[in-house]
Amino acid sequence: MNPNTSNLNLDFSKRVTINTAQQPWLPSPLNGVERKPLAREHAKSGHITSIVRYKAGASFTEHVHPFGEEILVLEGTFSDEHGDYPAGSYLRNPPGSKHTPFSKNGCTLFVKLNQFCKHDTQSLRINSNAKRWHPGQGNLQVLPLHSFETSHTALVKWPANEMFVLHKHYGGEEILVLSGQLKDEHGSYPIGTWIRNPHFSQHQPFVEEDTVIFVKTGHLSS
Repeated sequence: MNPNTSNLNLDFSKRVTINTAQQPWLPSPLNGVERKPLAREHAKSGHITSIVRYKAGASFTEHVHPFGEEILVLEGTFSDEHGDYPAGSYLRNPPGSKHTPFSKNGCTLFVKLNQFCKHDTQSLRINSNAKRWHPGQGNLQVLPLHSFETSHTALVKWPANEMFVLHKHYGGEEILVLSGQLKDEHGSYPIGTWIRNPHFSQHQPFVEEDTVIFVKTGHLSS
């Protein structure tokens, strides 16, 4: 894959699944930071969704996020001048915010750039390891992370052998499998798989082992 690829997976009417564990790490303009692009409008701007890895000691200079940044820390500890964020941390840096990120010992992140609604100005720092999960449908457990208008973001725990009802995705659905393996009538999705289901698509997911996913819904209707 060309690291300068533009217009990658930007047709939101199409279903996309990527096993990120099988994707190569590509260099970024910053030494010590690598990435796996999942969806991207331009190489350095516009709509960007990617897996990002900081090597130990890597850092960015101070920079502004004119259209927002959303981060889930997958491994290690991510840091900036405001604090340290271990694996399981969920961060939202709203439009116009700025920071100077780094990682002392290295980390891996799921990052979404330039995808905020312009009126969504909430800044969030959530350590999911310290939060109480809530009962969901069936035997699921849910940890809500963020909601704005039709968009909802959460972590969801699936116990072994759980099946969800057949359902449609108004506004689409985006999933990152964090542990275990998610399945549906279309296939199997091991840890690290990124799935984007379009507006009004439907499926019936299930698991055979304990599984945790990060999920966003309702944000892909346009």
